[in-house]
Amino acid sequence: MKFIDTPDGTSLYYKDWGAGRPVVFIHGWPLNADMWDPQMLHLAAHGFRAVAYDRRGFGRSAQPWTGYDYDTLADDLHAVLETLALEDAVLVGFSMGGGEVARYIARHGTRRVSRAVFIGSVTPGLQRGENNPEGVDPAVFEGMRDALRRDRASFVDAFNPLVTGANRPDSAVTKPVHDWLSNMAMQASLKATIDCVTAFSATDFHADLARIDIPTWFVHGGDDQTAPLDLTSRAAARLVKGATLDVYDGAPHALMLTHAERLNRDLLAFAATA
Repeated sequence: MKFIDTPDGTSLYYKDWGAGRPVVFIHGWPLNADMWDPQMLHLAAHGFRAVAYDRRGFGRSAQPWTGYDYDTLADDLHAVLETLALEDAVLVGFSMGGGEVARYIARHGTRRVSRAVFIGSVTPGLQRGENNPEGVDPAVFEGMRDALRRDRASFVDAFNPLVTGANRPDSAVTKPVHDWLSNMAMQASLKATIDCVTAFSATDFHADLARIDIPTWFVHGGDDQTAPLDLTSRAAARLVKGATLDVYDGAPHALMLTHAERLNRDLLAFAATA
């Protein structure tokens, strides 16, 4: 197993497949790097270097008590890029991971990165606030934190169908897929899982997105039940100069599972562009 140490001594597990232009994957909440295996396999098999790591507190990474704010998480991503000496990298963030892409670029610039991909991203913000009057009531996220404290396993079991769209009558998502997602979620620190609800719900990324000056692609499911399209990627794409937005009609939040073939093809095309 491979690990990278961050400046505060937190050990991050990572996987590194293939060779070529690096594509760095940042996973969603409350999962880990394994969620990206289908995309990593596809990119690595087509001449790219696919790198993914477990966020601090999740998967096989260390579980510190603190550091689950976006500044620290962006610095962790910076440590990955610096330690592996990656250049001309494509950053790919899913859901909560989209916030890390935005904050990383705003905080560390684009010396090592050349393209950005936001998949089902929480950006520019989920929670109702001054910059987000149409956002979600903060009480919804407090309810999530309370449910996690009471019975995390049951919360995850109920949350998965919303993420995958398995509660829709035409869904083909199987129970083994949900079991896999649950297993990943239950590997995480409970503290990290709860703290990250606060981070991905309450952080405002409007200013971060406005600072992105590299080719940027947003892709979002048209039937996303957990990060609604109009609140997130449709608004975010307007804040990034020259960004493109693709909506996968009928796709849920976890479109990398349900629409893997299409996403793999589109991601490969975007990553291969000079």
